[in-house]
Amino acid sequence: MSSAEHIAEGRAPDGVRPPSRVRQLAAASIGNAVEWYDWYAYSFLAVYFAGQIFPADAGNSLVPLLSTFAVFAVGFFMRPVGGLLMGAVADRRGRRTALTVTILLMGGGSLLVALTPTYAATGVLAPLILVVARLVQGLSVGGEFAASTTFLVESAGPGRRGLFSSFQYVSTTVGQLLASGTAALLAALLTEQQMGEWGWRVAFLVGALLSLLGLWIRRGAQETRSEQQAAGRPGLFEALRRHPRQSLLICGITAGGTIAYYTWTTYLPTYAQVNAGFDKADALTVGTLSLVFFALLQPLGGMLSDRIGRKPLLLGFSLGFAVLAVPLLHLVTDSFASLLLVQCAGMVLLTGYTAVAAAVNAEVFPARVRAAGIGFPYSLTVALFGGTAPYVGTWFKQAGHADLFPWYVAALCLVSFLVYLTLPETSRQKLER
Repeated sequence: MSSAEHIAEGRAPDGVRPPSRVRQLAAASIGNAVEWYDWYAYSFLAVYFAGQIFPADAGNSLVPLLSTFAVFAVGFFMRPVGGLLMGAVADRRGRRTALTVTILLMGGGSLLVALTPTYAATGVLAPLILVVARLVQGLSVGGEFAASTTFLVESAGPGRRGLFSSFQYVSTTVGQLLASGTAALLAALLTEQQMGEWGWRVAFLVGALLSLLGLWIRRGAQETRSEQQAAGRPGLFEALRRHPRQSLLICGITAGGTIAYYTWTTYLPTYAQVNAGFDKADALTVGTLSLVFFALLQPLGGMLSDRIGRKPLLLGFSLGFAVLAVPLLHLVTDSFASLLLVQCAGMVLLTGYTAVAAAVNAEVFPARVRAAGIGFPYSLTVALFGGTAPYVGTWFKQAGHADLFPWYVAALCLVSFLVYLTLPETSRQKLER
């Protein structure tokens, strides 16, 4: 029996110390948190460095912010490539190898953002460097989800895949908290001018250093790919070619989840600033408080799915957002309490998707192509609907149709609701290895 199979069974070969599930969980989660800190720092600090990297249009103050969010979206469109390439690495060379490569790429991208020159100093070179940095980070994040999702679920014991799955978004949220907390601390300590001139760079330098910490922690992880998997070398497009239905299913599962997730966890503070005149520093504080609440919910949702199944949570999430996305976003005002209430209410609904997404995705594909099978369709859907959420929302505002964005969110959640109705319940089935 291989070491990966012993992990699955919760025991080790004779004379070998059994692998610690807690250590496996920590290796995936801590590295993932560091990875997502680097990714989300960009979103939280965009309002501060937009004017430095992009030239302002004298007739429209939203142009630099729109340009910055466009680059945010460009990074997302590199994610399918990362999901495919790093997923293939995980299936061919092992999950640990892929996780090592992704965190090195993310750290390098974060350092490049920190060192990006201003438009005033270098002209068009400044936004070009920023684009390259985001492409590198997009490649990393696409591969990270594929590898860490597979690693987490394969490390789980019987009846615990939902719980382990939930730590995908626990760690992602911890990364967001680190990013938003760092941004909030810098905003509190520095003046608006200092934040715009150099303060935002500090956060990205910290991210590059944290990536080295994540790399060191991941060295202690134990491989979950079985010896049977290691004996084969699946082709780059094997998952798409042999499992087209499952690939489309991942897209349908993800569409509503990703638009709701990035709207509520990433774009909502900016949405409140642009549409309701909300204070920048207060928006970051609300975001931080709601993310703490969200992280605490994830293990509860994961454990619940292990008891009652994945499908009820997915249906509750998607129907809830299809019905409530519009009224919730219309409740956002310049009041601190209103934004906190709206964000936390959305987090409760969102948990029905985030707590089980990793388990559901891993249970769709066979072990041989699991990482690449998840990585490409998932990242492509996130790029199309999640990565574009801030840009689409800001574009609607610029076009004078800000009220259409909540309907856009609701419509995509309704599409996923219809997909969830067709899903079989997989929580009681044994995970193929």
